[in-house]
Amino acid sequence: MILFPHRPLRAVTVAVVALALGLAGCAGGLTTPWASAGRAVTPSPGAVQPPMARGPFVSAANPLAVEAGLKVLREGGSAVDAAVAVQAVLGLVEPQSSGLGGGAFMMVFDAGTGEVTSYDGRETAPSTATPELFFENGRPLGIGDAILSGRSTGAPGAVAMLAKAQAAHGRLPWSALFGDAERLARDGFVVSPRLAGFIAATRGQARTRWANAYFTRADGERYVAGDVLRNPAYARTVAELAAGGAEVFYNGRIAREIAATVAEEPRPGTLTVEDIAAYEPIERGALCRPYRIYVICVPPPPSSGVAVLQLLAMAERTPDIALGPDSAEAWTAFAQLQRLMYADRDRHVADPAFVGVPVQGLLDPDYTAARAALAPGLTGAATAGTPPGGAFVGPDATREPAGTSHFVIVDAAGNAVSMTTTIESVFGSGRMAAGFFLNNELTDFSLAPLRADGAPAANAVAAGKRPRSSMSPVLIFDREGRLVGALGSPGGPSILAYNARALIAVLDWGLPVQTAFNLPNLVARGDGFGADTERFSEALRAGLAARGVTLRPNDSETSGLHGGLWRQGPDGWAWDGGADDRREGVARTGPRD
Repeated sequence: MILFPHRPLRAVTVAVVALALGLAGCAGGLTTPWASAGRAVTPSPGAVQPPMARGPFVSAANPLAVEAGLKVLREGGSAVDAAVAVQAVLGLVEPQSSGLGGGAFMMVFDAGTGEVTSYDGRETAPSTATPELFFENGRPLGIGDAILSGRSTGAPGAVAMLAKAQAAHGRLPWSALFGDAERLARDGFVVSPRLAGFIAATRGQARTRWANAYFTRADGERYVAGDVLRNPAYARTVAELAAGGAEVFYNGRIAREIAATVAEEPRPGTLTVEDIAAYEPIERGALCRPYRIYVICVPPPPSSGVAVLQLLAMAERTPDIALGPDSAEAWTAFAQLQRLMYADRDRHVADPAFVGVPVQGLLDPDYTAARAALAPGLTGAATAGTPPGGAFVGPDATREPAGTSHFVIVDAAGNAVSMTTTIESVFGSGRMAAGFFLNNELTDFSLAPLRADGAPAANAVAAGKRPRSSMSPVLIFDREGRLVGALGSPGGPSILAYNARALIAVLDWGLPVQTAFNLPNLVARGDGFGADTERFSEALRAGLAARGVTLRPNDSETSGLHGGLWRQGPDGWAWDGGADDRREGVARTGPRD
């Protein structure tokens, strides 16, 4: 068996992984129904092999960002080139969710080599950070005070990660990728209804002095939907980035402005220009495992992608999952598997440079079978297990806010990107520098490093450490290593439930991607069941309640699933794309050669 240890790895080839895991031999390749109401179909012997999945295809949370990505693809750019342009525009037009001041995880598929690579652009804690970073008077700060403090900001990683990936996979000059972002920042963009809703908030990050200065018009009123918002500081920043590369972000004016803003009251932080200059993104191997007739690839820790794979492995042992979206039994089983998955994730997953994460143990077939067998008897919160190679650590006190975005890009050569990107909470820390909001990513650490008896939390703060992340961008392949699709979602800790539900909906239940993305969400972490209650039918709610699943409104960020599957339709093979109707995004294709 090929192992996927927690140490940094080079790219892996999915076909080789499938063979090593004993998964090869899906005769004839993959044939999934375009809009089946039933299950995905195992290919029959002699089935026609699908053509290679090719773009242009972009699915993202704002039409302006999608157009920026398609423009790069039309000009001959690669999927990674387009990702730079998409992120630069998203950071301007969707600043509540991601930006240059944040971090990201990116999965990249190279169609020419068949290799899958993950890039870790997670922020890092300052060199002076201690486990008591968020303590005051001997007690942890409240989550709101922690977010609004300068202590919450880590060294940004998204720009460095994109630069590293673009140097390896780009086709266009870096300088050609920021034109749309600079133009929109200089000339202005129309404030969308979703952004306007966050601007209208009466407290929190939307009401810091930085946000007030940015979101207040000349007449003293707040910007509303339909207004044109200009950001000359952002235009200057992306122009400098285009001309000078990522170096100008991490050494010079921009870094000085970030450090100076972090050092301001209230509760100044200690992030320095030296911490920013020292930031390094990490190229890691992909973590790939089978699911049904597919191979699912996610980033390794500190991403929580391993938890998505664990839930899928348990789902394969749970027949009720296959009953479909109208089945209360299927939703109940899904909820109970989540409880087990979250208990294990919260206990064991953290930065592998600081904690030995039992990745192989969490995915061990005997362990996942034993965990799945516990699901029917759960009556409340699950207890974390001890997987092979796992060590006991204390319960986790992480309070993971939500403010994230996901996008998927496929270029004309079939190269693909699945990237989840964030500044953590809505508008991050509420502080701005050089035209963009700064992250509050360090509140993704456990605010309390120890439990009452002194046992350590795996996700405790440490100098230079990367906080655990729920971001888990997904690439989907058939057993022969051909790209089948890609997806991902924002949602804070609920990302794991959202991604797993979408994968089950498209791969088990055979739903069209848009239909799958629009399904109700159900999140079971701990002893409650959060949900899009209004999206469940009365019959389903009654059926769930009869099985002990009483739904309440989800207290995490709602989903924002984006992505697509390469599927055979009436007119041949094409992208079945989707953009979660809870956001403002679109999924679009362009003409192929």
